[in-house]
Amino acid sequence: MLALSRKKNEALVLNNNIEITVLEIKGEQVKLGITAPKDVPVYRKEVYVQIQEANKEAVDTSGMDALKDLLG
Repeated sequence: MLALSRKKNEALVLNNNIEITVLEIKGEQVKLGITAPKDVPVYRKEVYVQIQEANKEAVDTSGMDALKDLLG
C-alpha cells in the first residue's frame, strides 16, 4: 500500500486517466472527488464487497452440476 499525505485541492493521478482530488477536510472526514472515464467503475469499498458477495451467491454450483448431467 502506498500512503500519501495530501492537502485540500491537491490530487493524485492513477494510470494517466483517473484523478482523485481532496475537496474538503472536516475533522476526521475527508471529501474526495474522483474523475475517471465512464467505463471505469468507481465504488465505495463496502458497496463493492456487497456486490461481490451477491455475485458469489448468484452462482449456484449445484445448478451447474444438474446442467452438466443434462448435457452429459
